Amino acid sequence: MKPAVFLDRDGTLVVERGYLCRPEDVELIPGAARALRKLAGAGFLRVVVTNQSGVARGYFGPGAVAEVHGAIRGLLRAEGADVDGWYVCPHHPEFTGPCECRKPGTGLLERAARELGIDLARSWVVGDKVSDVELARRAGCRAALVRTGYGRQAEAELAASGRLPGIVADHLEEAVERILAWEAGAPERSSRC
Repeated sequence: MKPAVFLDRDGTLVVERGYLCRPEDVELIPGAARALRKLAGAGFLRVVVTNQSGVARGYFGPGAVAEVHGAIRGLLRAEGADVDGWYVCPHHPEFTGPCECRKPGTGLLERAARELGIDLARSWVVGDKVSDVELARRAGCRAALVRTGYGRQAEAELAASGRLPGIVADHLEEAVERILAWEAGAPERSSRC
């Protein structure tokens, strides 16, 4: 069983565009490819987990999601990086009813753990939303919040409720550096979630 870092897509790995559905609109957040290379070098699987309710809302189809992922993968590979898995929830409770895969539900992580041999207790979730932090808690992972995308809003909400994760970083690369320091036994280890 391997550890993984589960990455939110929009606002964490790529610039938040609001229902991103066109490959030409994909832009990596600066340092994202370096962050993924560092994780690979440290033995972590890199897995994207993303809610794509635009499918349920009828804004775009699953093919558009696949095209966007192809564009992201192309940009990452151009910088010597990649991800090990892509897991998508295309649902929204108002349009398709409840599901177990929509974050903060744990369905995507559980599926990835089965398919990729991931040890959730040794894994992390990195994202820019409250739902990403809650997903980590529910799945028994550790959490890191990034301030890109919707991260500053999420930080304020989590701070007000006393639920800030152990790592809050300005961007993915900083979050990864702090995760790796935590894993190496740095002082941040005192905070689980």
